Amino acid sequence: MLVSWSWLSDYVRLDMPVEEVERRLMMAGLNHESTARAGDDVVIDFEVTSNRADCLGHLGIAREIATLWGREICLPKADPCPGSHPVAVLARVTVECPDLCPRYTARVVRGVRVGPSPAWLAARLQAVGVATINNIVDITNYVLLECGQPLHAFDLGRLRGGAIVVRRPRAGEQLEAIDHRVYELNEAMCIIADAERPVGIGGVMGGAETEVSAATTDVLLEAAQFDPLAIRGAARALNLHSPSSYRFERGLDPHGVDWASRRACELILELAGGELAAGVLDVGTPPVAREPIVLRFAQLKRILGIEVPADEVEQILVALGHRRRERTGERIEVTPPTWRRDLTREIDLIEEVARIHGYEQIPEDALVPMARSARTPADRVLGEVRATLTAAGFDEALTLSVVEEPVSEAFSPWSDLPALRTQMPILRRATLLRRSLVPSLLAVRRTNEALSNPTIELFEIASAYLPSSEGPPREERLVGLTTGGDFLALKGVVEELVARLNPAARVTVGDYRHALFAPGRAVQLHLDGETLGYLGEVSVEARKAFDLRGATTVAELRFGLLAAAAQLIRPFVPLADKPAIQRDINLELAESVRWAQLAAVVEEVCGPKLEALDYLETYRDRQRLGADRKSLVFRLTLRDPQATLTGAEADALRDRVVAVCADRLGAKLRLG
Repeated sequence: MLVSWSWLSDYVRLDMPVEEVERRLMMAGLNHESTARAGDDVVIDFEVTSNRADCLGHLGIAREIATLWGREICLPKADPCPGSHPVAVLARVTVECPDLCPRYTARVVRGVRVGPSPAWLAARLQAVGVATINNIVDITNYVLLECGQPLHAFDLGRLRGGAIVVRRPRAGEQLEAIDHRVYELNEAMCIIADAERPVGIGGVMGGAETEVSAATTDVLLEAAQFDPLAIRGAARALNLHSPSSYRFERGLDPHGVDWASRRACELILELAGGELAAGVLDVGTPPVAREPIVLRFAQLKRILGIEVPADEVEQILVALGHRRRERTGERIEVTPPTWRRDLTREIDLIEEVARIHGYEQIPEDALVPMARSARTPADRVLGEVRATLTAAGFDEALTLSVVEEPVSEAFSPWSDLPALRTQMPILRRATLLRRSLVPSLLAVRRTNEALSNPTIELFEIASAYLPSSEGPPREERLVGLTTGGDFLALKGVVEELVARLNPAARVTVGDYRHALFAPGRAVQLHLDGETLGYLGEVSVEARKAFDLRGATTVAELRFGLLAAAAQLIRPFVPLADKPAIQRDINLELAESVRWAQLAAVVEEVCGPKLEALDYLETYRDRQRLGADRKSLVFRLTLRDPQATLTGAEADALRDRVVAVCADRLGAKLRLG
């Protein structure tokens, strides 16, 4: 924000050195960028943070100086003398999109003389880097830089029907703006139209056809509020950023709209003559009163570590524009000024007191009490997941939430609806919010392969954005994994991860088919009856599509389900004092029988005496076993917690397992 020293002196007495103003404003939160001379004037450049839109005008800077030096601030009256002709018979305003434009006001000045601006006004604008156009346009720019409220002047004679209609664009509408470039408009934007066509992009830039020129005699002056998000979206979509859009994006003082309009009309009457029509066309929602905020004096000591006298606290807040409502020995209640939209909480007032009282007044060794904090259960699960996967040899990856369309279509197991589309892509062609982490991880894998990295074991914990046909989109936190190992290796990692979170939890699998995976090499994972995720080996065709050279297996898990199943407080289990007995079994089964089915039967038969069930190997031999047969070798670890298990009892359990598997699964014991 470029600030003219001579301009500032209109509002506050400046008898201090420029360097002192630079230093104290910087210590109060406005970083000093540079200072330069402009003729007889001095221009200071301050960095204004996004929450201080009130300082995007000279009046805002003047208020800061007045507060820091305890000076009076002098505001222009903004009290133009109206004529007798009512404005309502000269123009009309309609707002069809109040969500994009909560309030629109218009005043009319007839009989103006458009010409060059007086020297003092031109010099001030040029000092802060604004070119002069004519007296009417320069006045709107002057008021913008004075109070921060953007204005726009239309040539009323060129507004068809004398109408202003604030609406969304219709299909195919375009606008030639005052920079004489033609812009394509879309329905997310707010435009200003007359009775027939667009004449401006609301809050961004006016149109060329209705701009004020030497032939203009009647002016309609716009002062409005626009939705900050809509303005930001329009400016980015059109790549059209203006001083007006910069300020509207940050949110402005709703009470400043009418003041700015009156101030501009006052200057027009003074510098361009004419007659101001009586009244104002004011359409929309009037400003809402601010909610009061309570500041407890004890909180200043607790947060800042120093005492600030209550009288000084009140003096600071009132000087900043707060209106005192009530004060007791312990607290003060104030209503914040309308131009400070960033002040909504007690901690905001504490910061205000600290920066005006002076951060340099807080000793380095001031005692500030510490408050205990604790990690949430989700944070603890997150740490456990990271620790487990890192210990398994995986590195954590961070990928973007937006992807290109082919990548999005490659894998979307959680939703078949079209992916959510961004209005302003942060990367070229990456216009879709991802519905899965797997495609992004495969892209990272391809990059690592191209760099000949020998080990590419990656995981990511991030959100996918799932559209819904019944409500707003759902954000699902997922755990994605990719490995060069095979199906069983990654399945073991998933099972270990679940066991670390809850030793009693069991992962089961079901059939799953998808074009990303090789046939018969993918499963749907279940935990406690709910879908936990998907796991599979990437098919040769999919590897070619992602330009991957090596074997690749991927998995994707729902973090929320893992967190819900996690047992963060582990129960005590006494060590066994009875010996265990192991028995190996080799069963011949049909190829269609899954390990999970076999394990379920074994666990049911052995009951609490089964301490562990370990898979050992799978054997296939078309000639010896047949085309659709296999043999599974596994080990039972048996222990009776109440008494010593005998060999005969272990053999009986083993034989019972074999018999039940033969009955339910068609298994046959293989000997030798």
